[in-house]
Amino acid sequence: MKHLAIAAAILFALPLAAAAEEAAPKPAQPAEAAAPAPAGAPKAPQTAQERQEANAAKLAGLVRFVGESCKEARPDYERFKSVVAAMGVDLDAISKGELLMRSMGYTEAYRKNVDESCRKAQEMFGEKGTAIPGLVLRKAS
Repeated sequence: MKHLAIAAAILFALPLAAAAEEAAPKPAQPAEAAAPAPAGAPKAPQTAQERQEANAAKLAGLVRFVGESCKEARPDYERFKSVVAAMGVDLDAISKGELLMRSMGYTEAYRKNVDESCRKAQEMFGEKGTAIPGLVLRKAS
């Protein structure tokens, strides 16, 4: 449960590449005054489960990025699976459909600045990471 709380708190604060940063939320408007969302825009997570799935998609994007792009690091896939399970998200749910596409979007955002993203991944998710330690490991020389 401790990992679940830590993962949820950190993933909401997970810094993304500048191109992937979302605008700050605007103050809530009454329902009748709210403009409709543009066609194709992803809906904001409403339930706790949807938020956890969104966070798991962020982690999946990070793990994919590290595995493909970081020369000095590799993801710990078993640790990733256990963290996602602790979040209450089925691994299958982030392996297909909208969540897969969302995670791929995060992977692409990290690729915009590979060196900085790899450094941040190591800092936040490395062996002594500040967010989820042990998710990213150093490659053996």
